[in-house]
Amino acid sequence: MPLAERITLCGTCHGEDGNSRMQNIPSLAGQPEFYVLNQLFLMREGVRRIEVMTPFVKDLKDDELDALSKHYAKLAAKPSDEPTDPALVQRGTELANARRCGSCHLPSLAGQDQMPRVAKQRIDYLIVTMKSYRDSPRPGADTAMSAAVAGLSDTDLTALAHYAASR
Repeated sequence: MPLAERITLCGTCHGEDGNSRMQNIPSLAGQPEFYVLNQLFLMREGVRRIEVMTPFVKDLKDDELDALSKHYAKLAAKPSDEPTDPALVQRGTELANARRCGSCHLPSLAGQDQMPRVAKQRIDYLIVTMKSYRDSPRPGADTAMSAAVAGLSDTDLTALAHYAASR
């Protein structure tokens, strides 16, 4: 499948411009190139199992993984359409500082290398993802992230998601 068709297919869920408007679907725009490449590779190889993604990634060639990662890295990240709660943003700021989120995701939360951009990411997706790190660490995932959210309540994770989305 030509790259343009593949990007159109990806855009069905992840947004035509890489900014998702679908509940619990991550935005890919502005993600670090290596992060996207690594995640696609892990999904293709069956290490990171996301059932809905399997048919889309199982036959991708290395050059296609590379082209997709380059494409999404170049797109501008836009805030999701979800409203942020100022009180939760404030609490999330405190938690992010205490948990040193900026040491891996950068102070701007733009991500780097294999660390994803969480700034302007969908709140609902961030909450679900952080809960999965906290409650059921998965193969292919960074164990440091599981440690970073260990012991946090659902309310704390919601506050962190509002903070990240507001950046």
